[in-house]
Amino acid sequence: MSPLFSFIILFALSSTSHSQTLTATEVITKAEDKVRGNSNRAEIKMTIVRPTWKREMTMKSWAKGDDLALILVTAPARDNGVAYLKRSKELWNWQPSIDRIIKLPPSMMLQSWMGSDFTNDDLVKESSAVKDYTHEFGKDSVIDGRECYKIILTPKPDAPVVWGKIYSWISKKDFLQLRVEFYDEDGALVNTMVGTNIREIGGRLLPTKLEMNPADKEGHKTVVEYLSLNFDEPIGDDFFTEQNMKRVK
Repeated sequence: MSPLFSFIILFALSSTSHSQTLTATEVITKAEDKVRGNSNRAEIKMTIVRPTWKREMTMKSWAKGDDLALILVTAPARDNGVAYLKRSKELWNWQPSIDRIIKLPPSMMLQSWMGSDFTNDDLVKESSAVKDYTHEFGKDSVIDGRECYKIILTPKPDAPVVWGKIYSWISKKDFLQLRVEFYDEDGALVNTMVGTNIREIGGRLLPTKLEMNPADKEGHKTVVEYLSLNFDEPIGDDFFTEQNMKRVK
């Protein structure tokens, strides 16, 4: 996402001349590099919407490369201080209310993150859209006036992924990921994520609002908005430790 969602989350051959010079994997790589950088730091607001209620949360996130990420919840008060740490393929959760660090097993990657429509895998990116999937072009589309590649992602054998197929629409001009559809192993649509509010942030043109909509839950959605985003600031590997989960602010 961010960094957080950088959860947050990153597509048949195209007939355009541009697609003849770039492979589908190169398009995915450019889109991921644009939202990740060598490192990033962000402040985010997440709004969870349900048919009868709405809940807002704010958080900070830090990430370095593919393997290191730390997420800190700052509001509401009852969740202040809750933190998540990713190191390589391992994920920990710090719960200050019970003074305990919990290591989350791979079996929990599809579970809801903080009651939202994002999963643990979405938020900390245990899987890699570049490394864990093969990529091919689908039919080009236009989204909000922007010409887009459609990229079909298929899991590689034995890859540690939770989706049976992913479709991603990425703008040809700026490599912005504008729409992603997530399918289960039976080919059923599970979630659709849409990126909007495109503006310059952290010196880059990016969608600053991500909306996740589950396919089978009417009136349910989760909206993530970037409040600030900075790239390529120095962050040491020793920032991403279990001890720092307890004291980061």
